[in-house]
Amino acid sequence: MNTKATTSRKEKKELSLIIGTRIRLARKKAGLSQEKLAELADVHPTYIGQLERGEKNATLESVHKISSALNIPLEKLFEKIDLLSDSIDTKRNMPLECYDYLLSLPVSKQEMVVELLSLIHRLGES
Repeated sequence: MNTKATTSRKEKKELSLIIGTRIRLARKKAGLSQEKLAELADVHPTYIGQLERGEKNATLESVHKISSALNIPLEKLFEKIDLLSDSIDTKRNMPLECYDYLLSLPVSKQEMVVELLSLIHRLGES
């Protein structure tokens, strides 16, 4: 079996999951249902669900339509994707998962999480 091809498939699957998760987080943050987002983006509601679950590889055109419907810059969906390369062979990408989680929170809660992490880090150094 071609290892390079296998890794490439894993990368594509993880990338689809990351983009799908970010779409879902942004949609929920905007208070939109999958159906409403699909309507605003002019795509089928089933497609939104498939993207969010990482079952479909999105086209650039559809990602652009979705990001526009969510009123977020296209590049926001692709931020920090380079963290992906460190976890291809693991089940979870913790840095990326934390980053996406923080993005889903209001700024006031983000600050609280960062303060908490800082405290934990300082306690670990003692």
